[in-house]
Amino acid sequence: MSPAAHQLDLFDQLSYFEGADVEYKSARGGLPRSLWETYSAFANSAGGTIWLGVVQKDGRLEIQGLDNAEKLIGDFWDLVNNKQKVSRNLLKESDVELVKIDVTGLAVVRIHVPRATRRERPIFLGQNPFGGAYRRNYEGDYLCTEEEVRRMFADQADESADARVLEGFGIEDLHQESLKQFRNRFASARPGHPWLSEDDKGLLSRLGGWRVDRLSRKEGLTVAGLLMFGREHSIRDPSALPGFHLDYRERFSDDPAVRWTDRVTLDGTWEGNLFQFYQRVILKLGEGPGIKTPFQIDSEGYRRAATPVHEALQEALVNALIHADHGGQGGIVIDRYPDRLEFSNPGTLLVSREQLLIGGISECRNKSLQQMFQMLGVGDKAGSGIDKIRKSWAAQTWQSPRIRETHRPDRVQLVLPMVSTLPGEVVARLDGRFGAAFRSLNSDEVQAVVAAEVEGEVTNQRLQEMLSLHSVDITRMLRGLVRKKFLVQDGQGRGTRYLSIGKFGGMESENQGATPLNAITIPPDLPNLPPGMAGNELEPHQDPALIEIAEAVSKTGKAPKDLVKRTIIDLCTDRFLSLRDLSALLNREQETLRTGFISKMVREGLLELRYPDIPSHREQAYRTASKATAEVSP
Repeated sequence: MSPAAHQLDLFDQLSYFEGADVEYKSARGGLPRSLWETYSAFANSAGGTIWLGVVQKDGRLEIQGLDNAEKLIGDFWDLVNNKQKVSRNLLKESDVELVKIDVTGLAVVRIHVPRATRRERPIFLGQNPFGGAYRRNYEGDYLCTEEEVRRMFADQADESADARVLEGFGIEDLHQESLKQFRNRFASARPGHPWLSEDDKGLLSRLGGWRVDRLSRKEGLTVAGLLMFGREHSIRDPSALPGFHLDYRERFSDDPAVRWTDRVTLDGTWEGNLFQFYQRVILKLGEGPGIKTPFQIDSEGYRRAATPVHEALQEALVNALIHADHGGQGGIVIDRYPDRLEFSNPGTLLVSREQLLIGGISECRNKSLQQMFQMLGVGDKAGSGIDKIRKSWAAQTWQSPRIRETHRPDRVQLVLPMVSTLPGEVVARLDGRFGAAFRSLNSDEVQAVVAAEVEGEVTNQRLQEMLSLHSVDITRMLRGLVRKKFLVQDGQGRGTRYLSIGKFGGMESENQGATPLNAITIPPDLPNLPPGMAGNELEPHQDPALIEIAEAVSKTGKAPKDLVKRTIIDLCTDRFLSLRDLSALLNREQETLRTGFISKMVREGLLELRYPDIPSHREQAYRTASKATAEVSP
């Protein structure tokens, strides 16, 4: 890779890495104290990247460089391995990198901090976890409260959160009708199962709702047993789970004065435990706006999921119930709108967001509750619940589910849009707004523009849920759509969002609140900068000079191969053009140009790549090589 291309790739990383959090620190006087607070905050949140030798001033990035980078790295390794300084080192050798900037000779250091696992959290500074654990939000690093630290310690335990024996609670605290109904549904889902021969206490023991603590020898009802089958007043007893709450709300009215059109909540009209809530809500999820086929009734009179959508809704509901921190704030809240469902529960993700989307890793906060629902035929244990929901949604060509994790209070939200990924009226509107330029976009770019139009905005993280692209490639694609004036950028770093041009009445894409590429301090002599870096806002297919060069081919139905070849060389002289640019200028299909000309000309040394080390780079472009003119002259 040439120095200029390497430089541009570096600035892509420094200022545009929106898929994860990023922090810039000067480090001119050595390792700054705030470095360790950020290390703890990233580890206890979603991970992130720290750049030493780079500072951010008034929305601009300034590369100061480091005079003693190697020593700084050595000092860092000494301290990150010192348990007097930080509780745990999470880093591999490859997570700390010295990056030299070829053009200026300056050096900076990149430190990638991964998200700590539930068994590793909290990561804290010094010897006191209650005074040295940090987390991250959009405002920066903040010191965790004692309660937040206690909950992180609780998530470390091998013992499930719902396995605790509740002193002073017994069979009398259970709603017997709930236990009876569960037994009947269990028998319907798994006829002949040996556990069905047990009495109520025996069945509870098998399910994890009743246990003997082997250390204290205390015997009694567990948190899981009380949550699933308990009486509401017993569950909310101060000695159990006083903050317990369940709420399902349908919001189908357009009248702002109507808060909801239907609701299931703890109002005293039914026995408020998880099993009763599940039975009531699953009936409501089975029909209504967006649900074409109601649940089927089996021979025993119980409803069974009739379609992949119903299975997905079962998974989403059960996931909220079994993964919740029922001692946390806010309880289970399910909001249903005509075009989406939102499932929200207290607690944090026990695996990273990326692992959750991939599936295959099972981490459940309440394993006994999980087993109880599995006996009813719902609740996946293989870590593929979210994956099943995503596939069901994809089969309907609905927009991909999205997962949000927030703190203070800790909550996880799953949003299930019931809106087409490519609504016909939206595609038609965008085609009318942008014309041929919109039709020239690839499928990933179209999805990004449509998502911004439908959802009001789109982010790197949102597109990670929708597309099979790396976060860095998504960032570059989004920046390209800004340059092409399909999107407007708002913000920077992890908080960057992109809005449809149409939301601004056709305004030009002057990035409000963004850090544009030319706001970074870079050497002035870098050749062939992308549009926006050198003040050239004109797209290649709009450039009159290039249009004139291309006319020899673009206005003919079938041009001689030598003429096409010479025209490509003339177009690419002293500039990089992408395959899309050449296709628009020459009025030829991209695949025809790629297979018939571009690939051959690259092999022959007539064209050079912008990214020679990454031939399949999404922003790949071509420039005429120095030998081309002599070899292709008429």
